[in-house]
Amino acid sequence: MCGIVGLHLRDPELHPRLGRLLETMLCQVIERGPDSVGVAVYGDRRRCPQGHSAVSVLGAPADLAARLPDALVTAAGDTTVVAAPLAPEELAAAVRAAAPGVRVVGSGRDVTVYKGAGHPRDLAAGYDLANAQGWQGLAHTRMATESAVTPEGCHPFSVGPDQCLVHNGSFANHATIRRELQREGVVFDSENDSEVGARFVASRLAQGDDLDKALRLLCERFDGFYTLLVTSADGFAVVRDAIACKPAIIAETDAWVAMASEFRALADLPGIESAQIWEPEPERVYAWQR
Repeated sequence: MCGIVGLHLRDPELHPRLGRLLETMLCQVIERGPDSVGVAVYGDRRRCPQGHSAVSVLGAPADLAARLPDALVTAAGDTTVVAAPLAPEELAAAVRAAAPGVRVVGSGRDVTVYKGAGHPRDLAAGYDLANAQGWQGLAHTRMATESAVTPEGCHPFSVGPDQCLVHNGSFANHATIRRELQREGVVFDSENDSEVGARFVASRLAQGDDLDKALRLLCERFDGFYTLLVTSADGFAVVRDAIACKPAIIAETDAWVAMASEFRALADLPGIESAQIWEPEPERVYAWQR
């Protein structure tokens, strides 16, 4: 069933409230996926200081901080965030060398990703989400429809630097597109169809497309039914398939843009009473830039 929430803040005065607002939104869609949650936060300098990159991993050994003495290592539930003044790809390589077998689930100069199985409210508390600061965030709850309920199977799928994708629905031809991407050298971490969508978007961004063009190409290539929320280092975008059977609501003010699977997730946002609120049209990409 899945539940999606996302918040893109335009007003810097709201940045200290990002985590609290995002947690409130998340807790309004718990019933759509009470078994697990994934969260991505952009600009949280508690765990990714300015000038650093951050890598989020699952399966980190207890002594990872000792193995990486020059890095800031923070445990948050099943997820461990490693930050250091390196490029994202260099830091990811260093983490894998120090702890072979860890699963990298997010990387970038501005994003920290958290995943876990269990009740979303408990996991949000474990991430200390309420105290996160930043300019953008998204969260996803899920009932297991694509894989076992494990942290690895949770959204978001973050497969490019500072890029995340959450997905409510199902792709019908993901196996075909997976094989095409594999022939281009793309490596996959799971059998999840959502990962195929994420890697397709990451591939297009790497080739120079912006989010709008990448998602329009996804609509051309992927069959199925879906609502997608995709974020990047400077963007926030929503798209639905041609049938648009999966729920989605967008709200916008001068201070923020928000998206959720249900209106009640938006109801406590500041200024919601004067927001423009609408249901996104099928196959139309709605995109905003920082």
